[in-house]
Amino acid sequence: MRSLRSWACVHATVLALAATLLGGPFAPPGATAAPRVSAPGPAVSALARLLPTHAAQFTLVQVVRPASGDYFTLSGDAGRVRVEGTTPAVILSGVNWYLKHTARVDIGWPGSSTSMLPATLPAPVPVRKDASVPHRFALNDTDDGYSGAYRTWADYERQIDLLALGGVNEVFVQMGADAVYHAAFQEFGYSEEEMRAWIPGPAHQPWWLMQNLSGFAGPESQRLLGQRAALGRRIADRLRSLGMAPVLPGYFGTVPPGFTARNPAGPVVPQGRWVGFDRPDWLDPRSTVFPEVAAAFYRHQRRLFGASTLYKMDLLHEGGRAGDVPLEAAGKAVMDALQTAHPGATWVLLGWQNNPSPQIIDAVDKSRLLIVDGLSDRYDGLDREAAWHGAPYAFGTIPNFGGHTSVGANTAVWATRFDAWRSKPDSALKGIAYLPEATGGNPVAYELFTELAWRTGPLDHRAWFAGYAGRRYGAADPHAAAAWELLRTGPYSTPSGTWSESQDSLFTARPRLTAVTSAKWSPPSMRYDAATVRQALTELLRVAPELRSTDAYRFDLVDVARQALANRSRTLLPRIKAAYDAGDLALFRARAAEWKEDLALLERLLATDTRFLLGPWLEEARSWGATEAERAAAEFDARSILTSWGHRSGSDTGGLHDYANREWSGLVADFYAVRWTMYLDSLDTALVTGQPPVPIDWYAWESAWNGQRTTYPVTPSGDPVALATEVRDSLPTARSPRPGQARPWQVRP
Repeated sequence: MRSLRSWACVHATVLALAATLLGGPFAPPGATAAPRVSAPGPAVSALARLLPTHAAQFTLVQVVRPASGDYFTLSGDAGRVRVEGTTPAVILSGVNWYLKHTARVDIGWPGSSTSMLPATLPAPVPVRKDASVPHRFALNDTDDGYSGAYRTWADYERQIDLLALGGVNEVFVQMGADAVYHAAFQEFGYSEEEMRAWIPGPAHQPWWLMQNLSGFAGPESQRLLGQRAALGRRIADRLRSLGMAPVLPGYFGTVPPGFTARNPAGPVVPQGRWVGFDRPDWLDPRSTVFPEVAAAFYRHQRRLFGASTLYKMDLLHEGGRAGDVPLEAAGKAVMDALQTAHPGATWVLLGWQNNPSPQIIDAVDKSRLLIVDGLSDRYDGLDREAAWHGAPYAFGTIPNFGGHTSVGANTAVWATRFDAWRSKPDSALKGIAYLPEATGGNPVAYELFTELAWRTGPLDHRAWFAGYAGRRYGAADPHAAAAWELLRTGPYSTPSGTWSESQDSLFTARPRLTAVTSAKWSPPSMRYDAATVRQALTELLRVAPELRSTDAYRFDLVDVARQALANRSRTLLPRIKAAYDAGDLALFRARAAEWKEDLALLERLLATDTRFLLGPWLEEARSWGATEAERAAAEFDARSILTSWGHRSGSDTGGLHDYANREWSGLVADFYAVRWTMYLDSLDTALVTGQPPVPIDWYAWESAWNGQRTTYPVTPSGDPVALATEVRDSLPTARSPRPGQARPWQVRP
């Protein structure tokens, strides 16, 4: 008897032949059938990873892309779902559309409800979806630092699969860029050891590539350079196989120290400092040496990673200095070097602060530019056509900075603004750009944002969230619907004007009674009514028991409970301050005890889900080392990016400490809770003795923690439902006041 997989292959062949003879299963009125091309093997392999028990029920067919751009179609019967698309990745986005809108399940980033799929898949509703924009870009320059510089191939493979499901077709790849610089500059007078000393540790390399710093948490070993280059090639090749473009770093002039001494024809412009770090020098693009360095860079990059059609780079990022170099000349030289190495390539720039400069835009062929806008949903009154002189750009969002675990995004702004900008006369909007500083923590935001590119017309925000609630846990549930409506009106309806992310938790702040943020550049106050999250938690706890087994439910429950507890930090800390300022020792102790209890509860809650564990982050870092010294260096790199971030000047004076704060089990118990206990105990002593509290050198303590080698669990423990229930019951609106706590009808300072 044939296996199910063998039968599926025969069935797929018959269907493909029939479709070819009959002109295809679905076409809009008046359309001709698209010619078929080779079978999309990479899409088949991805589908087997994503849906191992149902993949055989899909027939995937790749068609030639028409002049109008990418599209996919769905057709077939129950148990025989046919998906056609213009690339393997587009086909996978068609599979995802079917899963969301017909099968009513979700493969989220993170969280999945595919365990709720029936044995026989339902028949699809015939549909054709055309991409409304050609560029569907993903990943911030910071992604490798804040999502994890020490991830494995399995991690990247999963990331690529999820990007394909979202319809992304352009992905920034910086893994292995260190090997390019390492090889190229040995042609300009630098030794192998000098280059490795200049290159930072992997977690900090994104900011080196942006010309912000060098050397920190290095040097890299020769072996690590080779491993990273091999992984970067594997990532780039997988993207190509799916029809997705790897967007590689371009060369714009960063050089190691002492460049002119080794190369007298290459003057440099010192770049000053970036939040406490000395920036690398910038090679004058007008010099005769610049095109030689660029040529070496692109030659080694092509050797290591192959060629691409898009290269990302930004001149004078966040405060760089042009010196006496006219920006027009700089832009022209950078573009000329790129076009010499890769004729017809597109230069990708980040729309951020005053970048890119109109002088640079006007100096080059605008058709060879793509600006991925990081501020589309953050500010009001933007006119990108006017600001960027008609250069093509992608509507982008940065709903997350530093990898914060905060729930929320300006999704209501996306729902109206994207289509309004895309459809206005003479619009230069040609894409979307999903640019969180770390990925994998906000599934609803990723899903909604990437779906914009497959819709024409404004998105009905309320209806979309209702649909999401109906599939997120594999079946419709009134309490899930109520929970997501509350989340929609609260953290997912934050307005434009000032911020694109929600506030962070004060539990993760470097201790001080006046703290209003953990990260220096985060919102200083609540951006929505905290009651929406508390009430959403209550509704999630009422979801039908049969839906609670899904991975998506468990993640969301822990995440919403975590956020509800984090929001409480913003009301409790001012009460602690009031008690301390009043000199009320008993009240101070009662409120400080509440703070410590909440941190302990938060730790136990987070321990129930792998996505909120510190252990895997550190274990992956250690896994890249071949010696104890290499493992220790990698662990320091991975720890410090989360805590002090850099050296003392960058951390304290520059304000980078806790920029990447996140509520993870292990990090809460051994870092945030210990820090707060030290601080609150020092205030307690001050109240008892009448003396000022003893100052604490936070950077010294944080650096010592960064150097530790403590191991943490890599598997979850505890019951998420029980712990989320405990969180709900601990919140002020759902419990009797703790000792010293004011009742709702009492007013205390």
